Amino acid sequence: MTAHENLLFELFPTPVLFCKQVLLRDRCAELITKFSPSAKQENSRDKELTHTQILAPQIDDGLSFVESCIHPHLVEMGVTLFGEKLNWSIKEMWINFLKPGAAQAMHHHANAFVSGVLYLTPTHPSSQTVFVKGFGERGFVFKNTNSKSETNAFNAEKWIAPEPDAGDLILFPSHLLHEVPVNQGDLRVSLAFNAIPDRLDAWGYGISFSA
Repeated sequence: MTAHENLLFELFPTPVLFCKQVLLRDRCAELITKFSPSAKQENSRDKELTHTQILAPQIDDGLSFVESCIHPHLVEMGVTLFGEKLNWSIKEMWINFLKPGAAQAMHHHANAFVSGVLYLTPTHPSSQTVFVKGFGERGFVFKNTNSKSETNAFNAEKWIAPEPDAGDLILFPSHLLHEVPVNQGDLRVSLAFNAIPDRLDAWGYGISFSA
């Protein structure tokens, strides 16, 4: 490092993994056709957003195939989070049908370490997944938000995920707040899920998980 060289360090970043074409379009269409009739559960905040019941991958060959496609990306994400190649499994899935004019309120996922969204249809730019900086995080109380200020990774409060196509996947830590703004496009269908590793080991203090 020279006397006039500045080094900027990104301390403790939050990983979000975006994966292209994890599932073929034909497979996406098959899932929509199969589970659309059973998506009867209305969202508590928007009745134009409906869900299937919670699904276990083992109950259906198509869902088991989806899990097998997602699994290597889960392992990759797990190495980033925990520094070790662990055995991951999806403990629950559900399929979301977001109609035009509907939105998904801000939320996070409990009782999991990695959550994800597999997009089964193309997504209108208005309804791309938005990640939100957690409330109550340590930081400055004052903000500098005006016409001259520029937003960057260190001062942003929201981050819009890349525009996905059918078959694309995004993985993120389950505690990360996220939402879907009002859908101004066609029907948006996605498969959401939560995943856990089989165990964690902190210098001999081990804890096991099972799906």
